[in-house]
Amino acid sequence: MIIGLGSDIVDVRRIARVIERHGERFLARIYTPVERAKAEGRANRIETYAKRFAAKEACAKALGTGFRSGVFWRDMGVVNLTSGRPTMMLTGGALARLKAITPAGCEARIDVTLTDEGPTAQAIVLITAIRRGGTGQAE
Repeated sequence: MIIGLGSDIVDVRRIARVIERHGERFLARIYTPVERAKAEGRANRIETYAKRFAAKEACAKALGTGFRSGVFWRDMGVVNLTSGRPTMMLTGGALARLKAITPAGCEARIDVTLTDEGPTAQAIVLITAIRRGGTGQAE
């Protein structure tokens, strides 16, 4: 069962300008240490930051709150599973909201898709409820 869907598109040049202007203050406010390490290890670091920015926006939409009700930027972080598939690691208010919208007897699965094609970056976040101990989705 789909319990949340969000998408966002961002201008990579805008993220570049914000990083140039606010630097460490912006990066520390928005991104988790894992996201920062990933971006800083890439040749296209600004695009990597932009995709993660879009993912956070999309995730906040999928949670149904936006950035209010205790949901903050660093409560949501893009991480990669061992397979390489991106997902979101939620903490704080974002995790509390996820638990609140997940039906009893189910676990939430967060699927993320990220892409960039200059000068834009896009993310889509899909949150589904999966029955615990089962193989299918909640009905």
